[in-house]
Amino acid sequence: MTTLTVSQINRYIKSLLDEIPPIQNVYVMGEISNFKHYRQSGHMYFTLKDSTSQLKCVMFSSDNYKLKFIPADGMSVVCFGQVGVYERDGVYQLYVRDIQPKGAGDLAVAFEQLKEKLQAKGYFDESIKKNIPRHPAKIGVATSNMGAAVEDIKNVISRRYPLCEIIICPTVVQGDEAPRDIASSIRLLDSAGVDVIIVGRGGGSIEDLWAFNTETVADAVFNCKTPVISAVGHETDYTICDFVADLRAPTPSAAAELAVPDIYDEMRYLQGLAVSLEKNIDSIIQTQESRLDIIKNKSPLADIDELIAYHCRAVEEYGRMLKLGCERIVSGKEHLLTKNVALLDALSPLAVLGRGYTITIKDDSVISDETQLNVGDCITTRFKNITAVSKVTEVKKNG
Repeated sequence: MTTLTVSQINRYIKSLLDEIPPIQNVYVMGEISNFKHYRQSGHMYFTLKDSTSQLKCVMFSSDNYKLKFIPADGMSVVCFGQVGVYERDGVYQLYVRDIQPKGAGDLAVAFEQLKEKLQAKGYFDESIKKNIPRHPAKIGVATSNMGAAVEDIKNVISRRYPLCEIIICPTVVQGDEAPRDIASSIRLLDSAGVDVIIVGRGGGSIEDLWAFNTETVADAVFNCKTPVISAVGHETDYTICDFVADLRAPTPSAAAELAVPDIYDEMRYLQGLAVSLEKNIDSIIQTQESRLDIIKNKSPLADIDELIAYHCRAVEEYGRMLKLGCERIVSGKEHLLTKNVALLDALSPLAVLGRGYTITIKDDSVISDETQLNVGDCITTRFKNITAVSKVTEVKKNG
């Protein structure tokens, strides 16, 4: 009898399983349990079970990166793959290459999973949604510049509100690169100073619209400081972007209508305001005229001419009294001035000279004492009308 090693047995069983065609490409239905996703390697490990049995499963990162949803315990799924043996542990397992939720598509499951996650984070709260300005000056549009959606938006805005400037940010809206490009366009328009951002695209399948169901786009819309209008697909299409945005429009054309007012409606509104204002002014004038009539007829102002005449007479009397008072003041001041002039004349040295007296000056000083004079001094004697210069020959005291 031949003795085999454990490795040989496991290798032999593996080779047997590898040669059975029905289990090389097999669909297995069951409920997921013990699900583990190792972030470092990216591999997923879980168990499929039904009411009586279990089957170990592994899905490598090279396959699971394509999944649109995240498997979880308790989820009923259909797995596609190959049954094989893991030689080291001697365990047979299902090597999964694809997983589909039972009874629902993977995109539908992924949609509900992300919706539930973002709702728990408060991304859909009505209390944080921003109001759309009534009269925007600039509108940013993040969409493909090749599709019908951008033309619809431009046509509607140009027709309804030509005062508004439209800034188009060409954006990839479908494919693997679309989520990052949409998020980048939203951030770019947010920093460009626009008043409103319209983000979206025309209709398509759920796969075509899937970029707007990603967390990347949801984060960009949620963190955007500018009000965002989501306009993805047709009226029946709902995306994660719609729930996060400040306003959801059923179509791109509808988004343009929601973003701007109709200029003709605004003109009619202004005309109505003008008519209403004119009526209000007329009513106020009529009311004030009626009050003035009442005041004129039932108050001291009833005989306005007599009242004016009375006050005119009072003003004239005040003027007369003011004039008399001013004349008395002026007369008194004139009398005082005359008196002061006479007194000044009496004390003036010129008046003394007029009575025959003289003034003797030496070196610009008036001589008032004999001690100020010496023989030989030159002195000046001032009379009323003349001045004499002389030389002292003798100094003699009187008496």
